[in-house]
Amino acid sequence: MIRLSACIALLGITALAGCSGGGKEADNGAITVGFSQVGAESEWRTANTRSVKEALAEPEFQLKFSDGQQKQENQIKALRSFIAQRVDVIAFSPVVETGWDTVLAEAKAAGIPVVLTDRAVHVPDESLYVTLIGSDFVEEGRRAARWVVQDSAARKGPIRVVELQGTVGSAPANDRMKGFREVIDQDARFQVVRSQSGDFTRAKGKEVMEAFLKAEGRNKIDVLFAHNDDMAIGAIQAIEEAGLKPGEDIHIVSIDGVRGAFEAMKDGKLNATVECNPLLGPQLAALIRDVHARKPVPKRVVVEEGVFTRDQAAAELPNRKY
Repeated sequence: MIRLSACIALLGITALAGCSGGGKEADNGAITVGFSQVGAESEWRTANTRSVKEALAEPEFQLKFSDGQQKQENQIKALRSFIAQRVDVIAFSPVVETGWDTVLAEAKAAGIPVVLTDRAVHVPDESLYVTLIGSDFVEEGRRAARWVVQDSAARKGPIRVVELQGTVGSAPANDRMKGFREVIDQDARFQVVRSQSGDFTRAKGKEVMEAFLKAEGRNKIDVLFAHNDDMAIGAIQAIEEAGLKPGEDIHIVSIDGVRGAFEAMKDGKLNATVECNPLLGPQLAALIRDVHARKPVPKRVVVEEGVFTRDQAAAELPNRKY
């Protein structure tokens, strides 16, 4: 009887220990972080995930990682799971900008700070998240457009442009389009004749570019603006299969700056790429340390980036880390 009572008491203590935490550090002193990633749709995203996992490693951090597979419902489930597990900090890269109000309010009510990475959200109450670290997507769109204007300086109008958008409703798709149009619309020579989502993937980029070529005809597209390199690389394949020379018959600018883009530029098939640095892990880790320590942090942390053209590709390619 004494043994039975002791076992019951021991089980009770174990159960209580398992339920404890409440936003506190793990038993080993590590900061517990729940991270929800968009998915693995591109070279950029793969590099971003690797950077985050390397930076939020043991023993300083205990990382709970979830792949959203490009579905908002999966990410919301992951965030609710992190809340239930009472992690110290939640970080996530939202697949789209809207629809997060309720789950972020739940995190705030639980006393768990939220850090946005790479992409923004639109919420009526900005106190639902502490900070956002990532690129300025609007400026990336502007940089792509400025390159197009400079590249086309000697051309007479009209100049027909097609656009491969990213995932519908996502921050980079919305903002890159906004920035690009902001610049390109100031020059009457340019006409955006087709614009459609390629969902940030090579396969979809190829498929949509095939449709553009069929609809517009072989010789009626002058410029392609792709919201990421993977879609541009897929589009290059479609252009070649149509009997055209990418980079010559159709000038191409895209965004991200992954190795695949530099290889395409080196081969003369891509004209320019606007850098979007995925290696956010170290900066994210530093922010999470400060957020967990309740130190003040900027509401917006912007990553410094550049623009690369194909005449720079061969020299820069060995330096690319993603």
